[in-house]
Amino acid sequence: MTTKSGLAHDNVQPIAVNKRSMGFFSTFSMWIGANVVVTTVFTGMLFVPDMTFLKALFIIVLGSLVGAIPLVLMGNIGTRTGLPTMVLMRPAFGQRGAMLPAAVNLITLIGWAWIQAYMAGLSLNHAITFLTGYSNINLFTILTQVLVVAISIYGHKGIEATEKLVATLMVILATVVFSYLFIEFDAAKLIQMKASENPGITGMLAFDIVVATAFTLIPIVCDYNRNCKSEKTGIAGTYLGYNVATLIAMGLGATVSGFSILGNMTQTYDPVNLIGAYSPLLGLVAAIVIFLSVLSTNVMVLYSATMSYLSIFPKQRFWIPALTMGVVTVLGSLLKEWLMTNFQSFLLMIGVLFIPIIAIVLVDYYIIRRKHYDVSAILEKQNKLYWYTKGFNLHVYVSYIVGAVFAYYFTYVHPLATGATILAFLFTGVLHVSLTKLSQLSIPYSKGIDRNTR
Repeated sequence: MTTKSGLAHDNVQPIAVNKRSMGFFSTFSMWIGANVVVTTVFTGMLFVPDMTFLKALFIIVLGSLVGAIPLVLMGNIGTRTGLPTMVLMRPAFGQRGAMLPAAVNLITLIGWAWIQAYMAGLSLNHAITFLTGYSNINLFTILTQVLVVAISIYGHKGIEATEKLVATLMVILATVVFSYLFIEFDAAKLIQMKASENPGITGMLAFDIVVATAFTLIPIVCDYNRNCKSEKTGIAGTYLGYNVATLIAMGLGATVSGFSILGNMTQTYDPVNLIGAYSPLLGLVAAIVIFLSVLSTNVMVLYSATMSYLSIFPKQRFWIPALTMGVVTVLGSLLKEWLMTNFQSFLLMIGVLFIPIIAIVLVDYYIIRRKHYDVSAILEKQNKLYWYTKGFNLHVYVSYIVGAVFAYYFTYVHPLATGATILAFLFTGVLHVSLTKLSQLSIPYSKGIDRNTR
């Protein structure tokens, strides 16, 4: 929906099936664009030389296939109900209780936008410097995020059209980069390269990191998959798009890292610098890929941050918080080196905060309520079906707090060699089911099909 000025007037109301626009290609493109991004490339760079190149690829594929399962399951709730992600927190957490995950998501997404805008600024600066000799990272970082805001305030339809174009260009250009690397350099040496004798990342920890990457997208998935024309479209497009994107992005990171070590080059978090050292022209192509990837992802991030805000303050016009948060992301992106220095800690923080939330919602919807939410009760506060105790589902909050403490302890205090993502997810899910059965609360769920706008 748009206003007379053309600006979006998207809201948290359920989207009717006959008004949905995302077929398979749109969904596939959306999740290609979401995950072919520099932070995912950087994650792949972390794995080599701590393990061999082939082992890294195997773990990337396996972890992606596993991590995409909860992503798809969460997205399917959005398709079935037509509601955005943070609104879907209400049946489990309560009408008021859902404000906490929405606020956490809002803050987290702004952090993502900061990191990625800076990386896009680096890439655009590299491209402009190559073509003209002019360099100004701050300027290009600001220009990138201004473009993100300009696209986002036109809402989902503008994002959907952008993602189709950008995803296609990224896949083509990424193929060019891969082809050049494997033609110009000795692929056999990369495959035969030995792993580090003192690895900082074990195979199990790498697997956990890849799985955790999917969890960074779960809090936004319903914001887009609510527009899918059918459940099959949403499931297939999301699962395939996400997995292809992860293989491209992390595979590129592992490849570039491996070749840089073979070439005795200094490691850096900016893959464009590494690729550009082989060939300035190839560095230009890589810079364009990175710029497009961050542009597409940050558009989605800003849109979902706005939807999180609207889940708390639903009467606000869409473009107002979108523009306001856009300005905040522009300013925050100028924090530069501090952002990348704390990138891995930021990923771990997301896991601690959101893995328990996702576990609770998935278990609540698919197991406890048997895939039935009363959509009208979710949206109408005067309907007390999901009101619980003054708007808070207290035993769910117990599950969340204990799950978050579990994730924090085994991430920061006593880190596990296997990582904490999967364990925290399973622990919180089992705890939520157990507390639900033990509690004397009546767990409401609507019988029959969801009362959405089908």
